[in-house]
Amino acid sequence: MLVVKALHIVFVTSWFAGLFYLPRIFVNIAMETDASVRAVLFRMARKLYRFMLPLAVLALVFGFWLWFGYGISGGWLHAKLFFVVLLVGYHHVCGRMLARLERGEDAHSHVWYRWFNEAPVLLLVAVVFLVVLKPF
Repeated sequence: MLVVKALHIVFVTSWFAGLFYLPRIFVNIAMETDASVRAVLFRMARKLYRFMLPLAVLALVFGFWLWFGYGISGGWLHAKLFFVVLLVGYHHVCGRMLARLERGEDAHSHVWYRWFNEAPVLLLVAVVFLVVLKPF
């Protein structure tokens, strides 16, 4: 099970790298006026989003493997799973935002995207504290 746990950590870390960076690209898209630069940013965002999906799936697969291997014990795990559901939702929202940005429908400011970019940080802090401290 230690190999499964290590793989879970590797894929969660990799997935979070994308969750941290994709909204940052949105900030740059919102600030950029040059069409050719925006095209490059959109290409980067699309590639990153496509790369993030298998990382998320593998993080979830290894997480569920751990869950079934160790069982559900303690309220901390239920709380962690709640935050994981929020992270999956955040990932999905990022994909929808990217599609709307590409169609020119999303009119958020770069400041809004900067705040949006903070959500995965807060969720990561919550999950790490729950896993390490197991408070309940």
